[in-house]
Amino acid sequence: MTLFFKPTISIPLNFSLNPPKSNPRLSTIMKDSNNSSSFSSGIDFSAAKEKRKLPILLFDVMDTIVRDPFYQDIPAFFGMSMKELMECKHPTAWSEFEKGLINEDELATKFFKDGRHLDLGGLKSCVKSGYSYLDGIEELLHGLKLNNYEMHAFTNYPVWYQMIEDKLKLSTYLSWTFCSCTIGKQKPDLGFYREVLRYLQVDPGSCIFIDDRAKNVEGAISAGMVGLQFKGADVLRQDLSLLGINVSAEEIKHHETTS
Repeated sequence: MTLFFKPTISIPLNFSLNPPKSNPRLSTIMKDSNNSSSFSSGIDFSAAKEKRKLPILLFDVMDTIVRDPFYQDIPAFFGMSMKELMECKHPTAWSEFEKGLINEDELATKFFKDGRHLDLGGLKSCVKSGYSYLDGIEELLHGLKLNNYEMHAFTNYPVWYQMIEDKLKLSTYLSWTFCSCTIGKQKPDLGFYREVLRYLQVDPGSCIFIDDRAKNVEGAISAGMVGLQFKGADVLRQDLSLLGINVSAEEIKHHETTS
C-alpha cells in the first residue's frame, strides 16, 4: 500500500502524521501549495475540531470494504466475458445510475446499447449474492469503531448500496453519508470531495481517505486530504497504525474486563 499525503497550508493537523522515515512502504507526495489551497469553505474549523475525535476516516466501499461482483458475477450472469459485456453495454448508463440521474427502470431500458431486454430482478439478485466483506476488513472496522473514530462511506455507487446494507449491515461500523447517487457526483470529481468537506466542517488534512483506485486517492490529495490506496486489510492496518490511528480492539477489551 502506498500512503499519499498532501499537507494543509494554513491549518495545522491535530493528529500525528510522522511515520518512521525508515519504513520503505510509505512514500510522501508533496503537492504544489497553490493546488492545496484551492479549496476554501469559509468554515471555522477550530470549533468543529473541539466537538469530535480526529482524524475522520472516509472509506470507499467496493473492493475496499465489500467485494465488487461487477467483474466476475455480472459477466457470468449474462453468459459473457467481461470484454463482451463492455462491448455491448451502454457506455454511460451505469455511470448515470451511479449518479442518480436515472432510476432502475431507466437503467433496464438502456443497459444494453441495442436495447435488448434486461432481467433487472435477476441481475439484482446476482449482485446481492456477490456482496461479502473482504478478508480482514470487518475486524479492522470493528477495532476502529471501538476506538471511537468517525467513519463514513465515500463511494461511487447507485441506490443498490441499500442491498449492501441489508446483507452486510455496514452501518454497524460507518455511516452511508457520501454516495454518488445522492450527491450527484462521482470520484475523482474534485467537486465531490469538496462536498464532503463542506458537510464534515473540518480542515481537509483531518480526513483520511481510503480507496483501492489510485485516481480516486489522487483526487483526495488534490482536495488536501490524506490518501491511502487500499491493498488489503493487513497492509491498511499497518499504515493506519503508522499514522497514529489505533486499530486494535484488544486493549479496549482488556480495559473493559479489568475495570
